[in-house]
Amino acid sequence: MGITLYGTPPSPPSHSARLMLERKGLEHKTVWLLPGLHPMLVRTRGFRGNTVPALKLDGAKLQNSREISRALEEYRPEPRLFSEDPAVRLKVEEAERWGEETLQNVPRIIYRWMAAHSQAMRTDVAREVGIPLPAVAAAVNVPVAKRLSRLAGGGEDDVRDAIARVPALLDHVDALIADGVIGGEQPNAADFQIVPSVRILLGMADTAPMVEGRPCAEWAMRWLPDMPVETASYLPREWLEPVSG
Repeated sequence: MGITLYGTPPSPPSHSARLMLERKGLEHKTVWLLPGLHPMLVRTRGFRGNTVPALKLDGAKLQNSREISRALEEYRPEPRLFSEDPAVRLKVEEAERWGEETLQNVPRIIYRWMAAHSQAMRTDVAREVGIPLPAVAAAVNVPVAKRLSRLAGGGEDDVRDAIARVPALLDHVDALIADGVIGGEQPNAADFQIVPSVRILLGMADTAPMVEGRPCAEWAMRWLPDMPVETASYLPREWLEPVSG
């Protein structure tokens, strides 16, 4: 039946699933959906939920990157995403959970606010996905982009709080690397869960200075040198000054 992954370019867990499939050496097709319209589009592919990543794995339909990591580990055990040592596995699972529940929402809040407020950004994303007439698609997508921003917590205070949290979150990623939980020669599920969020922050002009020069920046570039999400500066300067200054 084959393997098909549905995702969106700015979705960290979509890239998590893609990296895990590549690590396992599993042949698959990746279908990038237009952000904003992806909840409807993924339902038309037969999934019950409206989130990405959405994976068809030889007939099984999976959503949620942590569910996918465990399904892939069972489907093809080697190379491993989780250690057979229970103590090591516990640390990896905790880091994976933190990456999904805590870290990834920060770039999501920032990115969705920019998408809701910038026609140029929406056009670039539509072009990246391969949508015909990307500027038209970007204009049509405004209501959906604004709704997704609200769902993520897209008020001004929420975005400013997300920006302020970035340095501390990156400190934690650097600590996980220093402790050997992630960043080793053999990547694990936590590596693949966390790295796309760091790479997206590195790819956004507004947040890149917070990431550059850190251990996690080199690590992120090693796993995701070419990221489809690279954005210009869209955030108000005064929102960044308390962090950069």
